[in-house]
Amino acid sequence: MTAESANQKRMSIIVTKGTLDWAYPPFILATTAAAMDVKVSMFFTFYGLQLLKKNLDHLQISTLGNPAMEMPMMGMHMTMPNLMPVIPGVDALCTTMMKNLIKKKGVASIPELRAAAIESEVEIIGCQMTLDLFEMKKDDLIDGIQLGGAAMYMEGALKSDINLFI
Repeated sequence: MTAESANQKRMSIIVTKGTLDWAYPPFILATTAAAMDVKVSMFFTFYGLQLLKKNLDHLQISTLGNPAMEMPMMGMHMTMPNLMPVIPGVDALCTTMMKNLIKKKGVASIPELRAAAIESEVEIIGCQMTLDLFEMKKDDLIDGIQLGGAAMYMEGALKSDINLFI
């Protein structure tokens, strides 16, 4: 290990959410940190493991428990009332609206951000226990990732300057 790499800043992120809106923060923070020469490790566990699936078409927005959700519509911002999640099709409608807004505003997609993280040499670890728990197969996940458990995460986190739980 060189003196330069020993002094390199480190960041670890635990990714626990698997919805479209919760996929953005960990990937944006990871790729931004990597661009700033921070060594980044991302540990995907429980529902966060969904973000490592080869196909991400299943990602949706969840309006449940999100009273701050506002969507720009017709020149104003429409808030989603707490009752909205019980109406069938609302999550699908909100997902479509969000995907259209992301595209319209030129925001990178989750597959693009994930590819950027891999290209930036972000260490991506899928939780083996979660894989087993949800009866998923490694073949369901993208190539180029590692599988490990809490001990693997802790090994990196204990060396990190920044630890995030998202």
